[in-house]
Amino acid sequence: MSAIRLCLTDPALRAAGLVMALQGAVVCSFGPYFSTLAVHSFGFGDHGYAVLLALSSLVSVSASVIGGIRADQTANRRQVTLIAVSFLLLGTFLMSVTPGPWVFALTAALLIPVSSITFGQVFALARLAATSYPLDDRDGIMAVIRALFAAPFIVVLPLWSLAFAAGAQVTLIFPVALLLTAAMLIAVLRLWPADGSTPWEDRPSGLTFRAALSEMGHPRIAARVIALGAVFSASTVYMAIISLVMVPEIGRGTQDVALYVGLVAGLEVPFMLLIPSLTRGIPRTRLILMGAALYCIHVALLPVLAATPFVWLLVLPAAIGGAVTLTVPIAYLQDLLSDRPGAGASLMAVQRLAGDATAATCFALGTTLAGYGTVALLGVAASLIGATALWAADRR
Repeated sequence: MSAIRLCLTDPALRAAGLVMALQGAVVCSFGPYFSTLAVHSFGFGDHGYAVLLALSSLVSVSASVIGGIRADQTANRRQVTLIAVSFLLLGTFLMSVTPGPWVFALTAALLIPVSSITFGQVFALARLAATSYPLDDRDGIMAVIRALFAAPFIVVLPLWSLAFAAGAQVTLIFPVALLLTAAMLIAVLRLWPADGSTPWEDRPSGLTFRAALSEMGHPRIAARVIALGAVFSASTVYMAIISLVMVPEIGRGTQDVALYVGLVAGLEVPFMLLIPSLTRGIPRTRLILMGAALYCIHVALLPVLAATPFVWLLVLPAAIGGAVTLTVPIAYLQDLLSDRPGAGASLMAVQRLAGDATAATCFALGTTLAGYGTVALLGVAASLIGATALWAADRR
């Protein structure tokens, strides 16, 4: 409760929370339907989707690392964030006025991924603002900010479920995302602390780009980021297959996809808020291993139970496991580069790249060998191997 209060009363944390919530609303509108848009609406097919996913991940991590290092070098975090949001605004605008396969490819593989810089910079802002408060409150503050990213899923996805049930086209997500992105831009312009006038000290790092990149690529750090990426791959696999296994042929549809993803994300929020207080004293890597095991239950069984009423029981292990694997790694990664808030936050993008690349491999291999059920099992295996390796490395 103290972390929630701080996020509501502190101007910088309030700005970070609002931008994060708006970005969550955009992501939850686009994310669950990326695969079905690529495969079905714009005709790229399974392998074309795998290529788009890989390109998207590569651009996302490159932009996030460059943006994070640049923000540390100059301490101009607001300016970097404005550029990132502008890319998202351009992508959603193009898809709203001239939708088509190549515009979709440009938006999905370049413009939206570049905007992922925003995610890391919000956490960098929150980490810097949290230094004004006791150490015990900081993990709670990060959990609240991350929960605000998931909170829109509770409202937005059920609304999409109703819209699709009423006959709305999936491409309607882009005009809505355009409005949400415009609100993000206004929030950054009006509420984000001006560069150089923050109540905390934010000095330029003084490192060259090569030196900063070398610091991030140290084997001790890189190995842990890759392991966390493998853990994260289960989440990417889930988002990739959810709209491909809940199909009309088994009595499901886009409204079921929206409802399922919304339930998972909605239940994640209270668990995210509870984790810092309930897990004090438990090593982070042990928590990540336990969370990954729970999350993998839902990913493995989703294709099996999609046609049955029992599929809705999977939202509970998905929410508990997801709350752990989505929040605990944030503080873990930031502590790997504790004096570089921008680069430390961009490690989340490197983690996502490792996870998305693993997921893309699982998707391509699984669909070639058998089908979406095999994709899920490959993602589960990768996640559990990564979590176990991380736990073993830190245990030693």
